[in-house]
Amino acid sequence: MSFPPVRKAVFPAAGLGTRFLPATKATPKEMLPIVDMPLIQYAIQEVADAGLEQVIIVTGRGKRAIADHFDLSFELDYFLEQSGKSDMLASTYELLDRVQISFVRQRQPLGLGHAVLCARRLVGDEPFAVVLADDLIHADPPCLAQMLRLYEERGGSVVAAERVPHEQTGRYGILDAQPLEGNAFRVAAMVEKPTPEEAPSNLAIVGRYILTPQVFAELEKVTAGRGGEIQLTDALVRLLETQFIYALEFEGTRYDAGDKLGFLKATVEYALRDDTLGPAFRSYLTELTGRLQ
Repeated sequence: MSFPPVRKAVFPAAGLGTRFLPATKATPKEMLPIVDMPLIQYAIQEVADAGLEQVIIVTGRGKRAIADHFDLSFELDYFLEQSGKSDMLASTYELLDRVQISFVRQRQPLGLGHAVLCARRLVGDEPFAVVLADDLIHADPPCLAQMLRLYEERGGSVVAAERVPHEQTGRYGILDAQPLEGNAFRVAAMVEKPTPEEAPSNLAIVGRYILTPQVFAELEKVTAGRGGEIQLTDALVRLLETQFIYALEFEGTRYDAGDKLGFLKATVEYALRDDTLGPAFRSYLTELTGRLQ
């Protein structure tokens, strides 16, 4: 059976980034760099590598730096060209040749579900991906490409899943799911941020989704919860009544780069993987560890 192709990815990027204050007072958290590239560029690179064509970024007040980053900069381009350093922005411009980027404004930070709903007119009546840039995932093939394989086999909606320590279930949407072949599951129920005692498992939803357009109708019915936020998980619970939802325990490493410790871990490990920086940085860490013992 053939299912409609997934061509578009929505990036909710209107949050206030309070976990990184004061750094995010004037700088979007999505623009915080891991080594030499902002978080959101890593995530858009993943989308492009998975074969998607259109990126819809949901922004808010004070987020102009994201649009500026994915735009031409005549003065900087001219300076780099004259200095023989034009290759320094090659990866960014190559990415812009592969995907079309559009922007829509979320006037108030009313939750992930509301941010997704803001993209409804640009998405239209077709399946789409949702990518949270501060969930940085190092995987080969990319996490989203792995999820697309499951979608192409079964249709429906697909969420990325990861095992988390039981004491951390209160930070995630947790799945009650039945195993299928490989690392795929069919979701029976979802519980938003349960206590370890209430959690049906330790299989948590993390920041990648493939959703059918019917989710928009469910988002419109969701009642705002704590803080006046509309939760995407609540809409997915409603969607479960009429459609199958699948989960994929992806192969790869996720870094919660919206958390300070996770951000530091990502920075260190991506630096170690860098062909230019890696050897010298590894030597420095070895020497530093010896001094601190």
